[in-house]
Amino acid sequence: MGKTNQSSVTEFVLLGLSGYPELEAIYFVLVLFMYLVILPGNGVIIIVSVCDSHLHTPMYFFLSNLSFLDICYTSSSIPLFLSSFLTSKKTISFSGCGVQMFLSFAMGATECVLLSMMAFDRYVAICNPLRYPIIMSKNSYVPMAAGSWIAGAVNSMLQTSLAMRLPFCGDNVINHFTCEILAVLKLACADISINVISMVVANMIFLVIPVLFIFISYVFILSTILRIPSSEGRHKAFSTCSAHLTVVIIFYGTILFMYAKPKAKDSYGADKVQVTDKIISLFYGVVTPMLNPLIYSLRNKDVKAAVKNILCKVQSAF
Repeated sequence: MGKTNQSSVTEFVLLGLSGYPELEAIYFVLVLFMYLVILPGNGVIIIVSVCDSHLHTPMYFFLSNLSFLDICYTSSSIPLFLSSFLTSKKTISFSGCGVQMFLSFAMGATECVLLSMMAFDRYVAICNPLRYPIIMSKNSYVPMAAGSWIAGAVNSMLQTSLAMRLPFCGDNVINHFTCEILAVLKLACADISINVISMVVANMIFLVIPVLFIFISYVFILSTILRIPSSEGRHKAFSTCSAHLTVVIIFYGTILFMYAKPKAKDSYGADKVQVTDKIISLFYGVVTPMLNPLIYSLRNKDVKAAVKNILCKVQSAF
């Protein structure tokens, strides 16, 4: 399409579940409830990891980073998502869409790398326990976490700049809850092959490589655990990495299901698939951050003890 037929898009319309008003009220209540769980749940993890000296370890440092990441990720989209249910105006400015895309992409990429760093931490703790204090010293795990954030931000800046510099020819309706990059690219009236290639490369770096790294780490971890003679020792060793493994399965399982399932060919089936995609995206964006603090704290005696200790200090102060 020539430049004369292009119009400047200043805002986007987020379609969400507009075609399904009966579902909007249900999802508003569910998402609001989950967001009110995400903020204090992940906030508590951060507070206890900082305030309790017993939790000043690489595992809890990574965990506090993961909790902060979940708060940032959900806060970049959920408030707008909730407000769209309360008003008929379901729009977001062009610049606001770019910011939201950058934050969601950065948080997602960072979490992929961060989960692989946590897998390496568990590998060293179980397979090389005597060298753990040396390998996972503060001079090691702080740069590892910082590198995760920097890598995610750089990748997101590249993907967002490539997407937002594309021309949009008047069609500004995004068939999604948020400015999801694939939904935005569908509105472009120019060749998006560079965007596709860059996303494929990014997916290899931030999805495939971390998954392989985590898989190999757990192969060595399970091999080491199975060689422990006592059942009590095996249970204790496995319990130290079961929470991380659960989070990895939920996080990557949702991503793989969302992007690897076959597409419907007929229009009715395609419409159902689009609604399913949105619901899965909601699960990925809200349910996973809500489950993370629950998974890491429900069976974790250290976190429970730290929370109890902080509560006692607060009560004594008043």
